[in-house]
Amino acid sequence: MSMKPGTDVSVIIVAGGSGTRMGSDIPKQFLLLGGRPVLMHTIERFAFVLREADIIVVLPEKEIACWRSLCEEYCFQVSCRIVAGGSTRFESVKKGLEIVEPGCKWIAVHDGVRPLVSENLILRCIKEVTEYGAVIPVVEVTDSLREIDGESSRIVPRERYRQVQTPQIFDAEILKKAYGCPYKESFTDDASVVESIGVPIHLTLGERLNIKITTPEDLKLVKLLI
Repeated sequence: MSMKPGTDVSVIIVAGGSGTRMGSDIPKQFLLLGGRPVLMHTIERFAFVLREADIIVVLPEKEIACWRSLCEEYCFQVSCRIVAGGSTRFESVKKGLEIVEPGCKWIAVHDGVRPLVSENLILRCIKEVTEYGAVIPVVEVTDSLREIDGESSRIVPRERYRQVQTPQIFDAEILKKAYGCPYKESFTDDASVVESIGVPIHLTLGERLNIKITTPEDLKLVKLLI
């Protein structure tokens, strides 16, 4: 890893969510958390840990003006570049990749609504990607799981499953090559895209507090934790 954390790292923060499952007209990345929009907290986490990283924020085109207005309102001055996303997460990450600087060695992709990602997790993923080339954080499933088949269901062994988180970090050339492939419905995250070109994914231990804000209950919990 670089002497200055993040010198050869680009961070693509994908913030293309809506407020549908939140029951809000405001996109969830703009909802207030600790008096400021969620997305600002997420950006600051990476800016603090990877001080020299190039941070790219992918937003729906229609929300870019709103974001710039929020940055003025909250005096948000963290350096980051903004790019308009696509209609899918795949297309949005691809748009972010298009402006990654040529000298970048490692690319982290993170959900804009995971504002509690820790310094330890970011640095561990960065350290391990230099050895494995493709690293994602995961946590064990604690609840029982059932597979649904029509009107019937069956229990499945939870020890064989993991919940996937971000940041997902990759060798830059590997990620760019993977995103050169046509989109498939099976691409649910960046790791699934990278796996499609035959690259194995290394799993590292994630954190239960690295919560993705999707529902009103998630936001309430993160407000308590922050």
